[in-house]
Amino acid sequence: MTENAEGQGPLVPDQPDHVKRTAIDLIAAYADRNRDELERVIPRAADDAEAVRSELKVVSAFLGRRVQGTGVVWKPADSREAVARTVAEMLPPELEFAVSTAWEAHSVGEEEAAERFTRGDPMVYVHMLAAFSAAIGLAVYKRTELISTLRQVTGLSE
Repeated sequence: MTENAEGQGPLVPDQPDHVKRTAIDLIAAYADRNRDELERVIPRAADDAEAVRSELKVVSAFLGRRVQGTGVVWKPADSREAVARTVAEMLPPELEFAVSTAWEAHSVGEEEAAERFTRGDPMVYVHMLAAFSAAIGLAVYKRTELISTLRQVTGLSE
């Protein structure tokens, strides 16, 4: 189980290692702006979309807390721009648009609008959260440190 921010009990059940690896591989592909690697990871993510989405929620929350702890200013407008920039040219235009607009709604708390933009496709959320995690993670960590830290906090060995 993953503990909540205060260390008081479980936040969500631990995901299997292959789900954690897939989530981290997606973040790494976005952090590296490596479209070929992203295309290799997408089928694995699609096979476990809801579990990967859940793991990415935990990772993005962790990174959000890390950013706050460092004093780096990260506003909703910064996250919208970062996600749009991160997915640009990494995804087909229609998916890029869905991810960017869904994240824009999500970042200001408009979950119903975000859901409409995803058209019920959990992979839109997966891309949203992976792109956000890469962008916010790189605001605090160098690339290798980011991936290493994520492996540690998810309980994966190097």
